[in-house]
Amino acid sequence: MKYAVLVFPGSNCDVDMYKAVEDCLGEPVEYVWYTRTDLDEFDCILLPGGFSYGDYLRPGAMAGMAPVLEAVRKAADEGKLIMGVCNGFQVLTEARLLPGALRRNDKLKFRCETVELRVENNNTAFTSQYEAGEVIRIPIAHGDGNYYCDEETLNELKANNQIVFRYAGENPNGSVDHIAGVINKAGNVLGMMPHPERAVHEWLGSVDGKRMFTSILQSWREKNGVTHGA
Repeated sequence: MKYAVLVFPGSNCDVDMYKAVEDCLGEPVEYVWYTRTDLDEFDCILLPGGFSYGDYLRPGAMAGMAPVLEAVRKAADEGKLIMGVCNGFQVLTEARLLPGALRRNDKLKFRCETVELRVENNNTAFTSQYEAGEVIRIPIAHGDGNYYCDEETLNELKANNQIVFRYAGENPNGSVDHIAGVINKAGNVLGMMPHPERAVHEWLGSVDGKRMFTSILQSWREKNGVTHGA
């Protein structure tokens, strides 16, 4: 399975994401610059955190119009797995690959800490190795993580089981319905504010993010009939 880690001007979690794939899975992974227009060789596309284009206009707004996003849309339509974390989540909403929007934190402060998340939907390619309702510890680092959608969209997210993670303890940013991560209707595009790539080693304070990466690999192998380790 081959992974792409997209890199925009201002990305700063691209190395974290790359190392998480390398350390957890040992699978091929490449940095992909934002000007690239062909992602056909990759099976999974990862959009990392940071401050793409310095968060000018809105976080993720300029990156959402970058040339590589057309290739991301094509990959999404083909059913490839796509995960956006923090700024990557913002990019996916700005590109309309996920519903809703990310606003300033309700207390207008940047939050950098480890939080508790509840796994609301473990029936996805990204969460199959978690238990439904399991509480995990994952770091956050954001100033614009306040997920918002209108009531109609929220009801649709609930009806389709598209809410993948909620904040289990304090809501650190004021997100509607404590939402920390959502998935598209097709189930192959996930966005979340917390950073699973920063929770893959004990020395990082938590290994609860590691199962997101192993879930992705297991799902791809099962879908493509690949035997373990092949």
